[in-house]
Amino acid sequence: MEINALTWTITIAVIVGLLLFDYFAHVRKAHTPTIKEAAIWSAIYVGIALIFGLVFFVFGDTQHAIEYYAGYITEKALSVDNLFVFLVIMASFQVPREYQQKVLLFGITFALISRTVFILLGAAIIELWSDVFYLFGIALLLIAGQQLKGELASSEEKENQADNIMVRTAKRVLPSTDQYHEDKLFVRINGKRLITPMLLVMVAIGATDVLFAFDSIPAIFGLTQEPYIVFTATAFSLMGLRQLYFLIDGLLDRLVYLSYGLTAILGFIGVKLILHALHENNLFFINGGSDVPVQTIPTHISLMVIVAILIVTVIASLTSPKGKALRTLQNAEKYAYRYTKLDESASADERRDAEAKMDRWTREAEGLSQKWRDALIDNKDRYSSIIRTAHETRWAEAQSNGNGHDANVSKEIVEKQGPTV
Repeated sequence: MEINALTWTITIAVIVGLLLFDYFAHVRKAHTPTIKEAAIWSAIYVGIALIFGLVFFVFGDTQHAIEYYAGYITEKALSVDNLFVFLVIMASFQVPREYQQKVLLFGITFALISRTVFILLGAAIIELWSDVFYLFGIALLLIAGQQLKGELASSEEKENQADNIMVRTAKRVLPSTDQYHEDKLFVRINGKRLITPMLLVMVAIGATDVLFAFDSIPAIFGLTQEPYIVFTATAFSLMGLRQLYFLIDGLLDRLVYLSYGLTAILGFIGVKLILHALHENNLFFINGGSDVPVQTIPTHISLMVIVAILIVTVIASLTSPKGKALRTLQNAEKYAYRYTKLDESASADERRDAEAKMDRWTREAEGLSQKWRDALIDNKDRYSSIIRTAHETRWAEAQSNGNGHDANVSKEIVEKQGPTV
């Protein structure tokens, strides 16, 4: 497949068009997407990305097709991990759920811009100095170590990412308000023009995107040195990330070992880059400037290794005791909250179903060991309040209707003044 100026122009136009469509069709009017909406559009964007890779096969360009899919899967995994940090930042700024779409789309757009700059810089550096792969490889190994260290960091340390230097500077230089005014970035109060938390959270995410590019771009250059493949794999991995978040909301938190999987992937690509650099060595102090006879790792092997690591990571996360405990605690809180939101229009069957789910997950959560509650409940006061309120409401209704015998779980929660935390 010939990659020329026309190819670049058409590709960039399609990606910009998709971003504009996403903004005007989905996030211009603030709302929380339904599961159906998120599922349909996630499937569409993933489908577009997969079909794009088939274009290389159509033109008989098998090598670039394999490189594209390896890069796309790696970048997609890194992008999903980036969502965790976005969520921490949005939680820190207490972004209303209906406005989170716009914040996510901004993060995706800024990530695409910042990574495009790094792609162009990376391609230029490789053209001028091929031994830069040594630096890329070492950088990825260091990033893998940092990723592992970050996974072991406290939640307080992770939340500090929302208070970066750009946010502090913006707060100090520009007058701001602590209140959201719909999804506006600026608001005029008493004749003064103020920035809103909506703009500050976007600044925080924009600054974080720049940091993400430092691990994203060297990683994909370890799989392909073709700038067009690097750009398209990166761009398509970011497209649809907003919809994916709302589709697997809650599941993200359950991927408790994702960071370990990404650490393994980044470490693997780092080793691959160093082997590649040794195989085409020009540094005089290594083997006298001659190539080192080492075994390099073919891209199709890299693709299989990356997919295998991700499969093991997902299975381990969802089936491990920690993953199951987190799912139990999340569901106990979720179904208790949903019960409190039932109104008079709810049918008897809907109410019984909500009660059954709340009872089931509350009972399972109460059966967890204290170790998991200490490790997994970040905000114990909120968790306790939501569950206690739901069961107090249920117990009061059961007593007034003479159905107290059907609300034994609620009775137990009320008698001990809240769930075990």
